[in-house]
Amino acid sequence: MAEISISQEEFLKFREFFYRKTGIQFEDSKRYFVDKRLLERIMETDSGSFRNYFIMLRFETTGDELQTLTNLMTVNETYFFREEYQFKCLVNSILPEILGGKKGSGPIRIWSVPSSSGEEAYSIAMYLLEYWPEIHHCDVEIISSDIDTRIISQAKRGHYSARSIVNLPKELLYKYFRYHDGGYQICDDLRQAVAFTKVNLMKPTDVRGYRDFDVIFCRNLLIYFDDLSRRHAADTFYDALNPGGFLCLGHSESMSRISSLYQVRKFSDAVVYHKTKETK
Repeated sequence: MAEISISQEEFLKFREFFYRKTGIQFEDSKRYFVDKRLLERIMETDSGSFRNYFIMLRFETTGDELQTLTNLMTVNETYFFREEYQFKCLVNSILPEILGGKKGSGPIRIWSVPSSSGEEAYSIAMYLLEYWPEIHHCDVEIISSDIDTRIISQAKRGHYSARSIVNLPKELLYKYFRYHDGGYQICDDLRQAVAFTKVNLMKPTDVRGYRDFDVIFCRNLLIYFDDLSRRHAADTFYDALNPGGFLCLGHSESMSRISSLYQVRKFSDAVVYHKTKETK
């Protein structure tokens, strides 16, 4: 059997297709990474060639293969209390302002996207329990979403390696985890505090139901998007936020270069982005 290869033309064709489906743009420097995973799926599906595999990928009605490939193509690297200064900003500045402007008794809603393997969402839950006294008087909903169904299942399990917990204070490790099966299992109370969902930000039918959030964490995702996809994501988050809500990005990301919809807010702990008006 002849060795299967992927031509430059085929790589560009796939890159454009994957971008349209996910908003993720692979640079030429990622060619080896992309080819390796494509070849894995070509072999696994007995397609025999890129052409046959790509036809199947485009016209498969269930979308199962595209989801499998997306799971392989997305990068999931995070750890507990990553960029902790934003969690400090959350409890010291953001939530007190939101609580002061709340009308009625509805819950405070927080959206973490992408969820990756769950460290960010669980970190938010721990931080609120440990450092925000009002948690005992308020209902809080934490929803965490990702395009990768495999990583969502991992997040729901809540089982982590030593690398994930390296920045976690020892007292919190002992309080919320137990050593199990060669790693660290998060407690059931925290697992039940976060709802994990599958969302593709580029798919209108996926994001339509995500509304009325007070805070959105979207850290280190936009660096994988091009300008058009970033603007689309900015609009999606704006629509998902309540008036007065806040968006937190990664330290190397800036909404100021993407969208004029948000007001930059400089708190003592972090710079975040504020939805000050109800309409665009």
